[in-house]
Amino acid sequence: MDDIVKQALAKWPNVPHCYGWLGLDARGQWYMRDDPTQAAGPFPQSKGSLLRHDKLIDFIQRNYEPDATGQWFFQNGPQRVYVELEAAPLVWRVMGDFSLQAHTGQAGALQRVLLDAEGRLYVAASAGLGIVHSQDMGLAADALEQGVWPAPEEVPAADLPTRFGFVRSPAAARSAA
Repeated sequence: MDDIVKQALAKWPNVPHCYGWLGLDARGQWYMRDDPTQAAGPFPQSKGSLLRHDKLIDFIQRNYEPDATGQWFFQNGPQRVYVELEAAPLVWRVMGDFSLQAHTGQAGALQRVLLDAEGRLYVAASAGLGIVHSQDMGLAADALEQGVWPAPEEVPAADLPTRFGFVRSPAAARSAA
């Protein structure tokens, strides 16, 4: 977490959390979701505006983590901005040597490979569960065919949040509570 964020937390410890305003798609892209976007439907059906400012994206990714209940958030100064997830909390990029790098830049050590009924490939790694980026499916297939990665376990996508302890929609969870 950035020092400036830690200082803001110390100075303003009781700022209300923010829900529904930030989304992460299955390709690791961030979306800002204003009131009209949220009113138009849940993420990802109603995505919002794609963030393109590199320094803002880097700031979000450096300060992105889960809370104790598996809801992922971006710590924006003293405020937690909870993230709506299209698929999983992380999006894994597969490197040429079949190692993994999350959309946040964090490396991950592969633990398990999972495949849902729609053919989406997920990796459970040391940093958490993530979907494999669609552009890296060729490399992932090579890793599987060469036996570098273990054979994927079939899993219903709907079971992933419970099995791996994350919440796809903190906004919906908050509304249901």
